[in-house]
Amino acid sequence: MNSLLKDVVTTLETKRLVLRMPQIGDGEVVNRAIASSIDELKEWLPFAQTMPTPEDTEANIRQSIASFVSRTALRFLIFNKDTEEFIGTTGFHNIDWEVQKLEIGYWIDTKHSGNGYMMEAIEKLCSYALDDLEMKRVEIRTESENLKSRAVPEKLGFRLEGILENEDLSVDGKQLTDTCIYAKIIKKP
Repeated sequence: MNSLLKDVVTTLETKRLVLRMPQIGDGEVVNRAIASSIDELKEWLPFAQTMPTPEDTEANIRQSIASFVSRTALRFLIFNKDTEEFIGTTGFHNIDWEVQKLEIGYWIDTKHSGNGYMMEAIEKLCSYALDDLEMKRVEIRTESENLKSRAVPEKLGFRLEGILENEDLSVDGKQLTDTCIYAKIIKKP
């Protein structure tokens, strides 16, 4: 099947959260979250090495929309269901529709960290990927030193398949880093 014809939802809900496809105009709220979390994000994420302008973030949102429509990546913005406050972002990237595998990425506004929101969002995404999209492999990759990021797949029962040593450069490009690969898979019949 042509991946462009693959039906995907644009909104997912959990007990406390709404995960939805980005929309034109979301750049402003996402940029504010980046600004309030820049010190924590800068340590792990390439886009946060310098503070993006609101226009940069809006352009990124629009690129995410295009990727969603083309089914090359499915990004979801996370909002509190009751307050509608923006919490963070997550989604599927490195999607291989033929092999039926994908990777989940995520970041959270620092002020919402420690409330279990990301765990709740990733649990929902993972079940959607395996049950509805019929993926056979869901992967999370994280730098070995990023303990907060590693806690998410570990608490959700992902299996640590391995640690790739000297696999990447730190976001500042100054040192080699190790990458942890976590996965949930559907066993072959």
